Amino acid sequence: MSGRDKPDGAGKATSQKSAVYANEKSDNSVVPEKLPNKGLAPAEVMEERELAKGNSEQPSASRTQSRTSALSGLLAVRQAARRDRRVKFTSLLHHVTVELLRESFYNLKRDAACGVDGISWREYEQDLHEKLKALHDKVHSGRYRARPVRRVFIPKADGSERPLGVTALEDKIVQTATVQVLNAIYEQNFLGLSYGFRPGRGQHDALDALSVGIQNSRVRWVLDVDIQAFFDTIDHDWMMCFLQHRIADRRMLALIARWLRTGVLKNGKRIPAKQGTPQGAPISPLLANIYLHYVMDLWIRQWRERTAWGQMIAVRYADDSVLGFEKHEEAWSFRHALEARLAQFNLKLHPEKTRLLRFGWFAIEDRRKNGEGKPETFDFLGFTHICNQTKNGMFVVGRVTIAKRMRATIKEIRAQLHKRRHEPVPVIGHWLSRLFKGYCNYYHVPGNTRRLDGFRREIIDAWRHALKRRSQRHRLNWERMTALARLFIPYPRELPMHPHPITRFGVKTQGRSRMR
Repeated sequence: MSGRDKPDGAGKATSQKSAVYANEKSDNSVVPEKLPNKGLAPAEVMEERELAKGNSEQPSASRTQSRTSALSGLLAVRQAARRDRRVKFTSLLHHVTVELLRESFYNLKRDAACGVDGISWREYEQDLHEKLKALHDKVHSGRYRARPVRRVFIPKADGSERPLGVTALEDKIVQTATVQVLNAIYEQNFLGLSYGFRPGRGQHDALDALSVGIQNSRVRWVLDVDIQAFFDTIDHDWMMCFLQHRIADRRMLALIARWLRTGVLKNGKRIPAKQGTPQGAPISPLLANIYLHYVMDLWIRQWRERTAWGQMIAVRYADDSVLGFEKHEEAWSFRHALEARLAQFNLKLHPEKTRLLRFGWFAIEDRRKNGEGKPETFDFLGFTHICNQTKNGMFVVGRVTIAKRMRATIKEIRAQLHKRRHEPVPVIGHWLSRLFKGYCNYYHVPGNTRRLDGFRREIIDAWRHALKRRSQRHRLNWERMTALARLFIPYPRELPMHPHPITRFGVKTQGRSRMR
């Protein structure tokens, strides 16, 4: 990073360049009032002598590393990154201040699982300031050492297991603070087609962009892309190479490399990682976005500008991507080109989950003419996307909850109700109410109300079955159960619904494309 772009160090704040006087000295020799020694005026003012040469234009530094100075430093980084998207930053670690570590700590989940250190969030909160000062000193003196992650396996809806890494608490704090620093740089580089784990963007933004892109363009073919075991196969050498495009701070690079190599704890022994980044670590989503920015996003934009002759859209959320094409030949050519591109970086497409299907305008008519039945569907971010038609015969993208995910959720609710069936009815009722409302907060989109009604009926049936098991002589008929459920579990139509994709997408983008 050049000298003129380099931001001030953490802990410095701009102060007043001129002294503040209570009474100015005049011909009547009025003596100025004594000012407090808080950095508001240089000492030479009160001593009635000229300013020292070195102090004439130099602002006073703040006495502490305040939140204001830390945020102003990140603002300078953001502005420098926006001015020149190729500049390298040579000094970044000093932005990881005690105050930024404190903010990162309070951004963590209070009830998250403990890592190998066995320290919970509430235990660490005691004497927090002293602990953060010690952690800050270790990070900046080079004595900080990352702990291995604790590996756990989460069952998936298809019966397989997803490996997750539970990071130690201090590693979470430092990683979260580092993410805030790096976001100031890379948010200026990421393209509009990327939505996963970015500030100001979420899953519904990606869903809206995909629906609007398919409906408002001549998309007739959809390529559903899934990278096989992406987080477990990230190449460390390529990762560090990509980071060095923007980061030249050796201490920051060494810190990230240490997190990549720390490995997992298995049978009491640390097994260093040779590739991949653990899912569940705060730094992993950002590293994944950086990796795919150079591997996929920039390449997709270049392919669209140089090779594509028809319309094309692209939406990516982490390692799941959906692309739309106007021409079948173009979609097929892109798939093979993407496979070759990923192979250069030790990645490969999932052979079963990556599909090219007929979807979009005229898909219903074309498949009906060929005697192929209804158009195929694809899943993205928890929703099954369907080719639908309005009453006027216009094409519209329908979205409903993925059936197997809903069945898995109902199965888990039944298991929990069986364990808690002897708890008071109001306690279970309030628990189910929070669960159902949270579920609807995500899945209640236009066109999905009927499936949520079915989800509600399944929950009520599971609750009734659990209540009947409390006694062999129950008197819980469906009339009483319906009245009980009405007290706690509302109908989906009574809850807020997400707006139509084109409405929210238009408001957020204001005419600017977020799929570029």
